[in-house]
Amino acid sequence: MTTDGCRWRGRCGGSRSGPGEGVRRGGRTPRIPARRRGVVPHPAGPLQADGTAGGGARARLFERGGRNVTLTEAGSRFLEPARALLAAGAVAVAAVRQEARPVRLDVWGHLFAPLRTVRRAVDAMVGGAGVEVGRGRDLPAAAAALLRGEIDAGFGRHHPLGDGRDAALAHRLVRLEPVDAVLGAGHPLAGADSLRPADLRGSRLLYPAAPERLDFLRRFAARFGIEDEAAAANLGVEHFLDRLRNTPDGFSLFPADAPLPSGAAEGLRVVPLTDPTPLYAWSLVWSREHGGPGLAALLRGFAEAGRRNRWLEYRPERDWLPEATDPAGTDAGATRDGSA
Repeated sequence: MTTDGCRWRGRCGGSRSGPGEGVRRGGRTPRIPARRRGVVPHPAGPLQADGTAGGGARARLFERGGRNVTLTEAGSRFLEPARALLAAGAVAVAAVRQEARPVRLDVWGHLFAPLRTVRRAVDAMVGGAGVEVGRGRDLPAAAAALLRGEIDAGFGRHHPLGDGRDAALAHRLVRLEPVDAVLGAGHPLAGADSLRPADLRGSRLLYPAAPERLDFLRRFAARFGIEDEAAAANLGVEHFLDRLRNTPDGFSLFPADAPLPSGAAEGLRVVPLTDPTPLYAWSLVWSREHGGPGLAALLRGFAEAGRRNRWLEYRPERDWLPEATDPAGTDAGATRDGSA
């Protein structure tokens, strides 16, 4: 399969992905409009005009005002399970009709160009109806969309969410990617052929976005005793690289395989990190309840691309990986051969 099977949902925005990535525009599965949320059928009986569920439940789900409709506390509790029920019904109907549709995949970590990896996995897919790509904000946003059944899978860096949603999600590590240090040309270490993370202790780690969304960078700074700096406004990769150029003791981390945007490398130095080499972990995440059709084919595509490109190589004595519990494995819900 070629990347013609990979379609883009929504706008590419400030992603570092550029022309020639093999994505074309498609339509996102529409969310339930707010004005229609009060007409979701209740399992205990039909919804009544006064906003209560029929049957024996008699739970008021919304209140009608003069100009709007608002959910009650019971309605708010009802909304997410109802969305999941509708999504599961759509999957069941598609299975009965044997309809094939693309896997709806949201990606995040856009500064690190996730579509580089997705393209190779789609190229390696056998079977399925392709992939429809959407731009996610971060893992928590993707997790919410997965549990609502709005997408089939997410791709980016996985980390514990801390709010209990992890129990409903499965994830598979699909790529371990070395990262380099990016520094301004005036940085004292800019002339080095390679650096150890410990060499950066006198420098400041710059964040391209809110630190709470950048678990990998925060853990890197904590592990190697490096001073970090509060993030400025996230105005895109070009703006962030300008900050690096103009901060004499500043640096950040970028994947070694991700070229800087065209024309943006002037005034910057990219230096490999060794002893140890930090690895950025890319994972595929999906809901345990409703993975959607085509997910198994996508998982096999990632497994095959990983085998060809040696994406899961890891040596504890050489590399640093924050989540170094089972770097070549998965959590429950997936097998190593790529099937779900």
